[in-house]
Amino acid sequence: MLSSPKRVMLLAGAMMLAPLAVAQEAPQPEDTTAIAERRSVTAQDFMVASAHPLATEAGYAVLEAGGTAADAAVAVQVMLGLVEPQSSGLGGGAFLLYWDAETGTLTSYDAREKAPLAADETYWLGEDGEPLAFMDAVIGGRSAGVPGTPKLLEVLHQDHGSLDWADLLQPAVETAENGFTVTQRLAGAVAGAQGLDTFVTTADYFLPGGTPIAEGETLTNPDYAETLRLFAAEGAAPFYTGEIAEDIVAALATNINPGMLTMEDFAAYEVVTREPVCFMYRTYEVCGMGPPSSGALTVGQIMGFLEQFDVAEMGEGVQFRHLFAEASRLAFADRGLYIADSDFVDVPEGLLDRDYLAERASLIDLETSMGVAAPGTPPGWDQALASDSERPRAGTSHFVIVDGEGNMVSATTTIESGFGNRVMTRGFLLNNELTDFSFAAEANGAPVANRVEPGKRPRSSMSPTIVFEGGEPVLLTGSPGGAAIIHYTALSLVSILDWEMDPQDAIDLRHVTNLNGRTNIEEGEGAEELAAALEALGHEVAMVNLNSGLHVIRITDEGLIGAADKRREGVVMGR
Repeated sequence: MLSSPKRVMLLAGAMMLAPLAVAQEAPQPEDTTAIAERRSVTAQDFMVASAHPLATEAGYAVLEAGGTAADAAVAVQVMLGLVEPQSSGLGGGAFLLYWDAETGTLTSYDAREKAPLAADETYWLGEDGEPLAFMDAVIGGRSAGVPGTPKLLEVLHQDHGSLDWADLLQPAVETAENGFTVTQRLAGAVAGAQGLDTFVTTADYFLPGGTPIAEGETLTNPDYAETLRLFAAEGAAPFYTGEIAEDIVAALATNINPGMLTMEDFAAYEVVTREPVCFMYRTYEVCGMGPPSSGALTVGQIMGFLEQFDVAEMGEGVQFRHLFAEASRLAFADRGLYIADSDFVDVPEGLLDRDYLAERASLIDLETSMGVAAPGTPPGWDQALASDSERPRAGTSHFVIVDGEGNMVSATTTIESGFGNRVMTRGFLLNNELTDFSFAAEANGAPVANRVEPGKRPRSSMSPTIVFEGGEPVLLTGSPGGAAIIHYTALSLVSILDWEMDPQDAIDLRHVTNLNGRTNIEEGEGAEELAAALEALGHEVAMVNLNSGLHVIRITDEGLIGAADKRREGVVMGR
């Protein structure tokens, strides 16, 4: 935990390594939303930024009524589950950071989904004993873990809420009943999604009469409204020991990849509060989620490598893009080998050791790429492990909130791939989170840390982040985007903390990512010139659609400055 005085806001050893598995490159995500250029939003009292205007409006109304950041987070999430169903919802999980201004305490909530208690290391092997193809595993009941989001919302409200629970859900109830306008992004996601016609309930909702829902249409979801009424009346219990859990278990018993989850699995689920992972970057303390998220550790390694160079003087030209990609190679090499659910495996304590980071950073040559990086050996580590691979995912959302008392939320929430496992019940989609596990349990006789085990939480890239200076919060950031979440978050930190950019300008910057293989460059004007320059430095490059969804709030002595990623349709509201 972090502690500081109550804040009054100006509210306005050597290791045997198995052969390295090079990370898989993700396919193209859903298309970038075509919207106008944006400017940062300023406010004095409170602020919320989320991935959909209706969700932001719901959060704003709560803050305007005097609610806490926790109250607003409940309203934002249940609305997102309705209007952005492909990305997050009651059938998924989340990681959330909460800053309590009165006590000066930072808490991290782990609401990651869990594998069935009956699962074992053969979970993702086919009849031939070989790992399944990714999409063959995604669609159907087997890929779903026990959802954590309903319990997270209840626990968060119990810990930090002040307004009536049922009132926080009512705007989403009314919107589900009265209908909302299908946006360009949702319509495009439906049109481009694979497998939405696999299950009748899902097809009837997203493909009525066999035709994908279209932009501008009004969509209602009475089943979701009824689910929220039960949620309002009885809390999360129906999702874990009652009728909603029963319906989820039944829905997952499909004839395609039938699931293994039971009522025992649901009854055993708990949200876990964990120590945030914090590291120093220059004069700042940057805090995020620890395992089973790889977010803070991997962002921390990238920032630790960058800290060895004069990034502020370097600026955001070709040399920095090369450096950033090389730092990412080193960080993802360690991530693939070491990071998994720390309740099940040992995660090296020395991954953020400053001497270790400096030693690893010395491998970076500013004149040429190192190619595929090998993992390092953190101090004190002597276990044998095998690396696993990165797989695509796009079904994630991020929001940030500052309330009128200075309490804050940075949350990343997900159902894994876009539209999860395509199974829908009670008005919401279920996750395919278990495809975040390594499909192979070992390589060359060495175990993979992120292998499937009973009741284990799969590794994540989600990176909700809060930055402190002098013990006081100065920045909230995070993004959806699969493994590239880590790159998006790290770049937002560099651009705001090192280059002192306006938040909107910072998150508008072109993305460059590397999962320890090919260097991906965000397509658009200037991409070909950057690609040529990086190729000259030895990079294998590709120009792709890097569809981040960054939402940030900067906290200053003058007030709040917020920004929403122009690549999606989110907005910022504040007073």
